[in-house]
Amino acid sequence: MKKTLTISAAAIAAAIALAGCSAGTDAGSSATSATSGAAHHGGSGTSSAPATSAAASAEFNDADTMFAQMMIPHHAQAVEMSDMILEKEGIPAPVADLATKIKAAQGPEIEKMTGWLESWGQPTEAPTGAHSGHSMSGMMGQEDMAKLEAAQGTEAATLFLTQMIAHHEGAVEMAKTETSDGKNADAVQLSKDIVSDQEAEIQEMKDLLVTL
Repeated sequence: MKKTLTISAAAIAAAIALAGCSAGTDAGSSATSATSGAAHHGGSGTSSAPATSAAASAEFNDADTMFAQMMIPHHAQAVEMSDMILEKEGIPAPVADLATKIKAAQGPEIEKMTGWLESWGQPTEAPTGAHSGHSMSGMMGQEDMAKLEAAQGTEAATLFLTQMIAHHEGAVEMAKTETSDGKNADAVQLSKDIVSDQEAEIQEMKDLLVTL
């Protein structure tokens, strides 16, 4: 089920709207100064300026940009899948609770990453072909999404958990790449949070599967 799919603009917009109207206001809170003399984009402060969280948060590289541009639609699909399962009847409460938790976590992360890209002067969607060779691992294809939409009850819950495990595994893979290659302190921290949170949810979903 690990297929690559371009999420529709409507799905991404819906996920961003879910997260809230304001974007990227908290991006600088955890940043630290990057290595002196390292190349950076976005036209933030000069080398003679005092080191501040705002200046540090504006320093980024291509890995940071790719991470945000790819993780936004990846998260948007997770929100879409969660919405699907929450609209169904007969879904076990623990599965519905997990879907609610995924929405609550990933909606604001979409907002945060969108804000970063805007502050860096980068497009919020990757230009066509810009990340050739870098597929979004774990994304569901159209057939997978259709199966989830059509399923009901325990069958839907089982399919949701199976698909979301694969989806989370893809996100963890992408996040680990950012952790090793990224420059922006906030983006790297988010990548670490995604790995920690989603690996825990993968285990939770595996445990839930054996109870269905």
